[in-house]
Amino acid sequence: MRSFRADKMGSFIRMLVSEAISNKINDPRVSRFASVTRVEVSGDLQIAKVYVSVMGTPADERKTLAGLRHARGHVQRWVGRQLTVRNVPEIRFVLDESIKGAAETVRQIDDAMHEQGDASTRQPPPPARADGPGDRHDEPNSASDGAPA
Repeated sequence: MRSFRADKMGSFIRMLVSEAISNKINDPRVSRFASVTRVEVSGDLQIAKVYVSVMGTPADERKTLAGLRHARGHVQRWVGRQLTVRNVPEIRFVLDESIKGAAETVRQIDDAMHEQGDASTRQPPPPARADGPGDRHDEPNSASDGAPA
């Protein structure tokens, strides 16, 4: 069970780290398309896992995470100055894969809907005709229409 204090601390750290990424970190490895998606603070308030999402290639993700981990001490000190607590949680940056998974799911749904739309616009094949005796009413000289052959 998560405590109210840990959730409140996580929310505040999320805001501060987002600001730090936008305004305090000048590392060229850190993508401008990086965003903090959530922060999980441990129950004892010692560790804060900061989940970061990066829009771009896997190489962009790796470079951004390396830049953030390199700047961790700077971010940690800046966050510590903003918080009014005795012990600042240790910040750990983690790549958040959930947004990519959600985007992939949406893409698959779109593909399936597109395929279903294509299938609904196609004309269905004509019904199969049974050409057994007595079923050929459309031919003028058929034995079943009563006309002499």
